[in-house]
Amino acid sequence: MATNCNIVSVLGVLLIFTLVHNVVIVDAQNIPSVALFAFGDSNFDAGNRKYLTSATLAQNFWPYGKSRDDPNGKFSDGKIVPDFIAKFMGIPHDLPPALKPGADVSRGASFAVDYASILGNGTPKDSLTLNQQVRKFNQMASNWKEDYIPKSLFMISIGMEDYYNFTKTYPDADASAQQAFTISVISRLRYNIELMYSSGASKFVVYNVAPLGCLPIVRQEFKTGNECYEKFNDLAKQHNARLGLMLNELAKAKSGFQFTLFDFYNVSLRRTQRNMNYRFSFTNISCCGIGSHNAHGCGLPNVHSKLCEYQRSYLYFDARHNTEKAQESFAHLLFGADPNVVQPMNIRELITYPVNEDMSEFWKEPGGESLLSDHGIDVGASGSM
Repeated sequence: MATNCNIVSVLGVLLIFTLVHNVVIVDAQNIPSVALFAFGDSNFDAGNRKYLTSATLAQNFWPYGKSRDDPNGKFSDGKIVPDFIAKFMGIPHDLPPALKPGADVSRGASFAVDYASILGNGTPKDSLTLNQQVRKFNQMASNWKEDYIPKSLFMISIGMEDYYNFTKTYPDADASAQQAFTISVISRLRYNIELMYSSGASKFVVYNVAPLGCLPIVRQEFKTGNECYEKFNDLAKQHNARLGLMLNELAKAKSGFQFTLFDFYNVSLRRTQRNMNYRFSFTNISCCGIGSHNAHGCGLPNVHSKLCEYQRSYLYFDARHNTEKAQESFAHLLFGADPNVVQPMNIRELITYPVNEDMSEFWKEPGGESLLSDHGIDVGASGSM
């Protein structure tokens, strides 16, 4: 009797393994061979900034790249989200920096650069604004066949620098000034997305802005202790509400325009507030750096920064960038999660969505309540974006 039970158990395990194994193979076969392009700031910078400056950059040296023993200009201890998405898409290598001479860009590239912003206010000369990144893509467009671009994926993560610089420059800005600034950011972002669309892009993956007030660098600079600096978070929430509405408008106005919006704000906030649910022991301080929250000097040669023993227990590797463990979890959410995280579809669905076909579903405010109304802001103002 015991022998029969053992045989049944073994057969059951083999059956489950076979089913799971087959699902993985089928999924891989269903992903079309298209390119991936990334735009934005340091979150997506694959090493571009070192080709724009002669200055010594911390991210080019250990302990950056610690988990892979490969400091290559990325703001992480290892890979970043576009690298994992590239892997899920069947691209045989990490997404290369577009500015690297001789890089294999046949399956796409990252145009993102550290310190990039949407408006350009405060963007140093040895960086690229989003508009400059789009123009660089257009200059390199001959690397890809014209009919290849509409099938490919365009990822955008930007806005952090705009709101960080605004709040530091205008710490006492009232609600009217915040509203005006947010509208100008969204308007300029829309303009650049429309430029990409006019260049043939049709499939967009857009990050909303993270809870900036919870970044270790903000907690340290504004001396909030274990609390988030809510002025930053309020601006991020206003931006995010307008961002979803703007993308809906583009999808309804532009033939074949397709998008999905990643709720980076709430994904990050959940891990900050319920850290042990996601196996992060530390979410308010960095793995690498000095100061009350280890939020300064990681990788700088003249700074004796601390380095944690086990980076996978941290949400943040440095002052405002996530560890490889967090980046990989974000990539899995983007590629296959439900509408609570990425909507109106995940990346896998977006890639396989028929080209030139209009979307049938659109972004909806999480929880059904308007973030704009929460701040006493005229929702109609978003229509002028």
